[in-house]
Amino acid sequence: MDIASIIGLVSSLALMIFGMVNGKGFGVITDSFMDPASALITFGGAFGAVLAMNPMKDFLAGLKSFLLIFKTPKANEVETIKSIIELSNLARREGLLALEESANSLDDDFMKKGVMLIVDGTDPELVRSILEAEMINVDARHQENVGFWKNLGAMGPAWGMIGTLIGLINMLKDLSDPDSIGPNMATALITTLYGSVLANWICSPVANKLTKLNSKEIMLKEVTIEGILSIQAGENPRVIEEKLKAFLTPKERSSFGEEGGGQNG
Repeated sequence: MDIASIIGLVSSLALMIFGMVNGKGFGVITDSFMDPASALITFGGAFGAVLAMNPMKDFLAGLKSFLLIFKTPKANEVETIKSIIELSNLARREGLLALEESANSLDDDFMKKGVMLIVDGTDPELVRSILEAEMINVDARHQENVGFWKNLGAMGPAWGMIGTLIGLINMLKDLSDPDSIGPNMATALITTLYGSVLANWICSPVANKLTKLNSKEIMLKEVTIEGILSIQAGENPRVIEEKLKAFLTPKERSSFGEEGGGQNG
């Protein structure tokens, strides 16, 4: 569970509520900031527009991707590189065929596929082609989810403005009671507020978090591809380690210490 996403969303909501009730009490939320018609126009319109952009299956997949921001990735760059170095040491001592048994114990299906390809004696260019094709398709699927939240974030303020214009038109058609102008104007503006909340509290953070998660996963796959091909080429484990460390930050490189190095033997 990624606690950062929970803290971020909850704290943002708490600060927004604080701004509403500060000096006025919690009753102001229902009195001034809740309007069913405005919510229906803004949220219903935004989700309806995004539904019109996507097949039903993709729409539901986009909604479901919201849960991904709360998950902590199982793998990281350092552990992935250490796994590759262990495989390279084994291959150097006992040959590529010895990797088959180790591959069965790998949790990373992508790495397992790569190891099995080189164990089967697949041509290096074909290995790269197969793994890169899978990586590209994973990236494309992830980008669809990111696009879903970006589109929803764009539709929120747009439909909020539509609701505001509807409210203003209705208000301007009846100006006989000057005392009603202020309350009617406030009601009209609620849809703009709802649209901004949808875009900036939910959609933008989710889209950015999914983008970061995707970038991390794609980089892990790039590390795996380079590592697998280096093992197949029979490169020295120490050389493979130095090559793959290029993907890491200086702080992450230091985490290898004495335990992560390849063996020259």
